[in-house]
Amino acid sequence: MYDIIIIGAGPAGISAAIYGKSRGKKVLVLEKNKVGGLIGNVSTVTHYTAIIKEESGSTFAQRMKEQALDAEVEIRIENVTGTKLTGEIKQVITDRESYESRTVILANGGSGRMLGIPGENLQGVRLNAPKDGPDYKGRNVYVVGGADGAVKEALYLSKIAERVTIVCVEDELACIPEFKERAVKCDNISVMPHSSLTAVYGSGRAEELEFTDNRTGEKHTVKDAQCGVFVYAGIVPNTQMYAELKLDGGYIPTDDSMQTEIPGVFAAGDIRVKKVRQVATAVADGAIAGIHAAAMCR
Repeated sequence: MYDIIIIGAGPAGISAAIYGKSRGKKVLVLEKNKVGGLIGNVSTVTHYTAIIKEESGSTFAQRMKEQALDAEVEIRIENVTGTKLTGEIKQVITDRESYESRTVILANGGSGRMLGIPGENLQGVRLNAPKDGPDYKGRNVYVVGGADGAVKEALYLSKIAERVTIVCVEDELACIPEFKERAVKCDNISVMPHSSLTAVYGSGRAEELEFTDNRTGEKHTVKDAQCGVFVYAGIVPNTQMYAELKLDGGYIPTDDSMQTEIPGVFAAGDIRVKKVRQVATAVADGAIAGIHAAAMCR
């Protein structure tokens, strides 16, 4: 029996675990992949207070893991397959075990949004910039998305690739001015505005890309057998298994204490209804959830 079970080991989950553990509670973190969540896969962590110079997603994730383990937080790499959240004792079921807890914090964030287009699963599509970028040294790459995350990865890829094309559904980049100005100044970055990637063709791997002009509906194809496609088209909240909760647009509503409609069940980070989704706000959510969950376990 645990006091607090946390699903997800991203910034929100690790923050919640550290705060819960500091209050003398028995805490378990369940994570299906590795500590860090989505932030662990980015090329660069920016704007977070007190980050180290040239902080990457992997270094940030590693330091989070070390801090949690130093605090003696129990972390298990298991895939959560089901939950029973109502009642005084909560149950969390994984592919290996079944666990019970007095409180649960849902902090398993979101997954990258699929484009839902033909050829999306071909080799060379849906790549990760820090992991796969070096394989495309001197080649052409296409970054799908015009928000902060997409443009930040495009800037990283510009140091590796021959040319980076940002495919942006809007008329112009929707990122913050800092990233936009840097992209404009970069000689090997170009923007394909008001356009969408609508199909990928090839024999086993991406060889030809189809783009659609969102204004005119006109389609055109680009043959580029050595290209890579990096998709940053937003996230989908990982809330599918939480049938006991009422969702708002797929996200979990909470109060200011991060508590959901079910007593003893909290949500933190990108998975909950909120206007700003940043590492800083995820860590804040986690701290609040961890403190209030601990207070319920007296």
